[in-house]
Amino acid sequence: MKKILIITDFFPPRPAIASNRLGGLAKYLPKFGWEPTILTASLPERLDSQLKIIHTPYQNLFDMIKKRLYLNPEKSFIEQTGISRAIRGEKTSFILNIINFIKGIIAYPDQYKYWYSPAIKAISEFLASEKIDILLSSSSPIISHIIAKDLKIKHNIPWVADLRDLWTQNHNYNYGFIRKWFERKLEIKTLSHANALVTVSKPWAEKLSSLHEEKLIYTITNGFDSKDTKKPPLTKEFTITYTGRLYYGKQDPYLLFKAIRNLINAQIFNSNTLKVRFFGPFEYWLEKKIKKFGLEKIVIQHGMVTREISLVKQRESQILLLLNWNDSRERGVYTGKIFEYLGAKRPILAIGGTKGVVSELLEETMAGIHVSSLSYLKKIVANWVTEHKKTREVIYKGRNDKIQKYSHREMARKFAQVIEEVIKK
Repeated sequence: MKKILIITDFFPPRPAIASNRLGGLAKYLPKFGWEPTILTASLPERLDSQLKIIHTPYQNLFDMIKKRLYLNPEKSFIEQTGISRAIRGEKTSFILNIINFIKGIIAYPDQYKYWYSPAIKAISEFLASEKIDILLSSSSPIISHIIAKDLKIKHNIPWVADLRDLWTQNHNYNYGFIRKWFERKLEIKTLSHANALVTVSKPWAEKLSSLHEEKLIYTITNGFDSKDTKKPPLTKEFTITYTGRLYYGKQDPYLLFKAIRNLINAQIFNSNTLKVRFFGPFEYWLEKKIKKFGLEKIVIQHGMVTREISLVKQRESQILLLLNWNDSRERGVYTGKIFEYLGAKRPILAIGGTKGVVSELLEETMAGIHVSSLSYLKKIVANWVTEHKKTREVIYKGRNDKIQKYSHREMARKFAQVIEEVIKK
């Protein structure tokens, strides 16, 4: 079996949606003739698997700074500003601007830069006794690509760079134009050594090709693992469920709350049978919106849960809520959440944002609907509630043949195909 070294900071059981792509890739690549070895930072716990994993202990820059300031490295700077939760929502943007300005100066090329030395040392020792046929690095963080680039040059191993997020072309690039000018040069210099680039959507592939004109660029979306968990019984209540973090100023459930309040006022349904559930970090600004519409008994923030519980809550829900970012530049963005939702096989309600890859995905798979107007949203929710009253279930209409195109196994098959093409060339 041919061997691939995967360089990534995110990997299960590290609790991040980004870990799912790399975990799924490592799990299914052997089905296509590739034995993976994973280079990653020390994981929070040991994996119960047969995977070869090289753990490299290190501290990221901001954890080091927090410790020196006698702050908790497990919490964000914003959480530890001393500003009360009650007013933190209004202050977040100002605080983030200050933090991002400081990051732009001290965290170049990124806050994980101190991973470079232990990673290079560990791989150099590994390569002294093992042969690797190809490298695959995944970002963010972009230090993964810098590590891979230097290994490619030193050991003459083919290299594929996977960009889950774009680098300097990222529409959420948080730093000023001066840093961006220098970092774009670094991006071009670094990725010029890659044999091929991979990203997660066609619009992003087009953006990459405008900057890296001579490169082979492939699109491989994220995916889901159909073996993640068993399907629990559906809730008896009409439940709308959101799992994961919410981003202040970017995602807004206002349209949903207004639609629910209007339908209750019009006596379209009984509010006692409806529950809107948020599983993720408690957000004070969200609580204010809930109270604004008088939905305290309907909309509940349940707080953080494990990924396993999150998957169960998705699969038992009548409807899954996806809040698109209110930014026209998001048309090329698939959130990792939507693929988990596909795996849950429950109707997806996407609200807000402009039409783009998410809308196209829902239309292709018939797994849900994208709504951007209040009148249409009220109609959709009212129809679902009526259906639920009759059968105690909102009927799922997703096309499994289309949905399986986005499984982790299919994602791994596409990566294997790209890898084979790179080696041949």
